[in-house]
Amino acid sequence: MENAIIVENPSTAKPPREDSPAQPKVKRAGLSTTSVHAGEARRKPSDAITDSICCSSTFTFESTQSIIDYIQQKQDREEYGRYGNPNEKVVERKLAALDSAEDAIIYSSGMAAIVGLLIAKLSAGDEIVIFDQCYHRSREFCAKHLSRFGIVTHQVETGNYAAMDAAINERTKLLISESPTNPHLSVIDLEQFVDLGKSHQVETLIDATLATPYNIRPIEFGVDYVWHSATKYMGGHNDLLAGVICGSKEKLECVRKMRGILGGINSPHNMYLLERGLKTFALRMERHNENGQRVAEFLEAHPRVERVYYPGLKSHPSHEVAKRTMKGFGGLITFLVRDADWKQTADIIDACTIPKIAPSLGGVESLIEQPYVMSYFDYSPEDRKRFGISDNMIRMACGIEDSADLIADLKQALEA
Repeated sequence: MENAIIVENPSTAKPPREDSPAQPKVKRAGLSTTSVHAGEARRKPSDAITDSICCSSTFTFESTQSIIDYIQQKQDREEYGRYGNPNEKVVERKLAALDSAEDAIIYSSGMAAIVGLLIAKLSAGDEIVIFDQCYHRSREFCAKHLSRFGIVTHQVETGNYAAMDAAINERTKLLISESPTNPHLSVIDLEQFVDLGKSHQVETLIDATLATPYNIRPIEFGVDYVWHSATKYMGGHNDLLAGVICGSKEKLECVRKMRGILGGINSPHNMYLLERGLKTFALRMERHNENGQRVAEFLEAHPRVERVYYPGLKSHPSHEVAKRTMKGFGGLITFLVRDADWKQTADIIDACTIPKIAPSLGGVESLIEQPYVMSYFDYSPEDRKRFGISDNMIRMACGIEDSADLIADLKQALEA
């Protein structure tokens, strides 16, 4: 008898009984199979193959007793749209399965997800420690806005585990990092990161947006929470905003309740688009990884390029850690133009004909931008230097176009 394939959420998947010889052996489904099938009912209303969009904002009860039964028995059904929606639940189960997590909570955007988690988990007097290479809005929220509620943020050098260790005290509640980081693509040694958290009994959070569950699953290393901007690779088509926090059901219970109060939910239509995007997630990631590696190798060899930040290159400081912890290295590349000021760097971006000039990443279309202009234009020169943002820096998010075409386009732009 052939092996049974398990594609359910890991928290609900039940292996066959060992004392039943008629049962086949259990085999965890591959990532592409999980992307297509996990979290979905085998048979759906009207025998449809896709989940229908449920636009209801509220859900009815047959009687007063049915409300009491719902509350007392903690029945798995809907009550009000701010607390949950059928489309949302399907996508949450799918995302949890992809990240090897028990549970996942969907939000209206990636920033809504991290804000929702921090607001639920932190109180006045608490402290967090974060590595300094990160998305600038994450840094801004932690350093500027959490402080208004009496929460202290310590920023330490990315990858300096001794510095992170030294910053932890009895008030520390959370250690935070991206992996890879944005835009320098530093990869965190998750084993060291987790060991730090466990030794101090402090929870850990990894923003794995740039890696995705295709390339790394931090929960399998022992990380408590994984955060994604699902707007990026998971949606994959630059047509929706969404964020997700993955972790254990117990630890996320208070987070889900807080989301019901704050209301940072997503729409049924967006959940339909996200579910559809996830169907091709693994296929798209194969191409993103392939294009990222090939383009990075081309750039590193080009005489007009001073330096390339890409963990798939041997020259990257995190290459050995990336090889050990990641399946692939994604489609995002950051590079510096040799002997160029910000205007000459902008001219190269403007000369490109395939990638479009825009923020974000992870869609099927390639995007290109200059971090100095796009995200740090209003920062002081001192702050830009502190965060490693130079005038001659370019960030390119490779889509799923043919790599030969992307390389030819970059070549003509660099040489124009």
